[in-house]
Amino acid sequence: MALVIKVRENGPFAVDITSGDFILLDHNDNPIPIPPLKPGKTNVTLCRCGKSSNKPFCDSTHKRIGWKGMNEDAIVDPPTPPQPPSEA
Repeated sequence: MALVIKVRENGPFAVDITSGDFILLDHNDNPIPIPPLKPGKTNVTLCRCGKSSNKPFCDSTHKRIGWKGMNEDAIVDPPTPPQPPSEA
């Protein structure tokens, strides 16, 4: 089964650990230990707001600071650069 990572609205990335094994690595390719999950929980949550005191894991700081994520459903085209006036 494929590993499932869900982007939660205005929240963290939720990695469903029931969908398969995964390894989390730091920038030097060193494994980051996955914390034990609370009973009944099946997701490891990774910070997306950048303010967690437990990075790379979410500590729910996003709720306290009112962080809002991008609208992941929207497809945004880059703005068209202004064109120089044409010479007639």
